[in-house]
Amino acid sequence: MEKKLILNDTRNETRVALLEEGVLAEFYVERGSDSSILGNIYKGRINRVLPGMQAAFVDIGLERAAFLYVADVLGASREPGESIGDRVSDSIEDLPGISTVYKPPHERAEERYAPIDELLVEGQEILVQVTKEPIGTKGARVTSYISLPGRYLVYMPGAGHVGISRKIENEAERQRLKNIVASNIPEGEGFIIRTASMDADEGELKSDMKSLLKMWDSVKLKEKKARPMSLVHQDIDITLRAIRDMLSPDITEVVIDSPEGYEKIMSFMKDFMISMKGKVTLYEQSEPIFDHYDIEIEIDDILGEKVWLKSGGYIIIETTEALTVIDVNTGKFTGKKNLEDTILKTNLESAREVAYQLRLRNIGGIIIIDFIDMMRQEDKDKVYNTLEEALKKDRSVTRLTEISDLGLLEMTRKRIRNNIVKVMCKPCEYCEGRGYLKSKESISLDILRCIEKESLAMKAEEVIVQVHPEISDILLDSLFIDIEELEKKCATAILIKPVSSLHMEDYHINLK
Repeated sequence: MEKKLILNDTRNETRVALLEEGVLAEFYVERGSDSSILGNIYKGRINRVLPGMQAAFVDIGLERAAFLYVADVLGASREPGESIGDRVSDSIEDLPGISTVYKPPHERAEERYAPIDELLVEGQEILVQVTKEPIGTKGARVTSYISLPGRYLVYMPGAGHVGISRKIENEAERQRLKNIVASNIPEGEGFIIRTASMDADEGELKSDMKSLLKMWDSVKLKEKKARPMSLVHQDIDITLRAIRDMLSPDITEVVIDSPEGYEKIMSFMKDFMISMKGKVTLYEQSEPIFDHYDIEIEIDDILGEKVWLKSGGYIIIETTEALTVIDVNTGKFTGKKNLEDTILKTNLESAREVAYQLRLRNIGGIIIIDFIDMMRQEDKDKVYNTLEEALKKDRSVTRLTEISDLGLLEMTRKRIRNNIVKVMCKPCEYCEGRGYLKSKESISLDILRCIEKESLAMKAEEVIVQVHPEISDILLDSLFIDIEELEKKCATAILIKPVSSLHMEDYHINLK
C-alpha cells in the first residue's frame, strides 16, 4: 500500500494529511491561536482535593483547572511490592503527540490506592503532564507519571521497567530490542520501545535514549526555577510530531510546502532519523499542495453527518460531548437476492466505512453503532469480525462488545483531543446550535486558498472579493500580511468588500 504524508504549513495553520493509495486516511490541524498542549509538562498547584471522587483539580495556568485522578498520582498504589514499572502497560499507542503508557482508570478498578487526601493537599505544588486535552466543557486530564516520547523510545523517569509495543510481533526482534535497551538503560529508569524501533540499530536506540535523558535533565532544572502554574516543557509542534510519530518505513514520501518547515524537518531527521532524510520533498509548484493531491475536496466531506456507501446505503454520524452515535441505513440499495443478504452486505460495507471514518475524523470516547437488525448469528459474527479487522489500521486503542439482539455494537476509542469537526467548526449561530458551519478563521483561510487558486489559473490583474463583514474584518486584520504576500505571489491586487447580506460562509470572487 502506497502511503504519503502531506504537510501544508502556513503562518497561521499547519495541516497534516496521511494518504493511503491516494485516499485521505488521517487528517490533523493545528493553528497558532489554538496549539496543542498534549504532552506539555506544567508545574501546577493543587486547587481542590475531592475525596468523594478520589481526584483533585490542578491549576496549571490555563482557563480551566486540570483533572488529576488518584491512579495518576505518584505513590498512590497500595498493591504489595508494586513498583512504578509494574503499573506500565506493555503497549503504547503511536499517536500524534504524547504516547500514553499507563493503564487507564477503568483497567485499574481492582487495584488499591491510598485516599487522595492522604497524597495531596490544597496549595501543594506538583509536576504534571497533560495526557488528554480540554474537550468540550472539561479541563485537561493530567498525570504525575511523566513520559517523554522520542522517535524510537518513550522515557519514563524512575519506572525501572523496559516495555515494548505489542505491534512488534516478531519474537526475535522483540528480544533483540529489549536486550539493547536493557544493556544501556541507567539503573532504576524506564523505557518503552515504540513500534518505530523495528529494525533500528543499537546506535539509533542509544542516541534516542541519550537525547531523552538530556531532555529530562532540562525539565528538572526548569522545574526548580519555575513558578507554580507555569509551563516547564512544551512538546514539539505538529510538523515534527507528525514526523516523529507517523513516519514509518512503509511511508514512501513526505511532502511539505514550506521552506522553513522543510529545513526544520531536515534538521530534526539529521539528529534522529538520518536514514529517512531521502523521503522528504519540498513542494514548490504554484498550485496549492492540498489541491494538487486532491485533499481539499475530501476535507469538506469530513464535516458532513451523512456518508454515502458505494452500494447506495449510507451512515449518519452524530457526535455529542458524551458519545457518538452511528446509524446504518440501506438507502438506495435494494439488493438482488433476499432481505438478509441485502442487510448483511450493507452492514459489512458500513463496518469498514465506520472504522475509516473514526480514524479520519479522530472520533473518540464511547461510540454506539446501530447496524441494521440481523437475524442470523453468523451474519452478526461476520460484521463484528469485519469491523475488528478494519480497526487494526487505527493507531488509537479501540475496544468492542458483541452486537446485541437490537443490532447495537458498543465500542470505545481512546480520545485525547477534540475530533476534527470540533477543531474546524463552531456551533452555528444561524440555527441556534442545532448544526455546524465553518469557523470564521476556517472560512477566511479557505478564501485565501481560493483566491490563490483562481488568480494563478486566470492570471488576473485584480481580484474583488465580496464577503460577510465579520470575515472581512479577519482578512483585513489578522490575515492582512497573508493577503500582501498573496498579492506579490500572484502579481495581482486583492480588494476585500464587506457585504452584510451575505451568509457567513458565502463569498464571491470576481477576477479582472
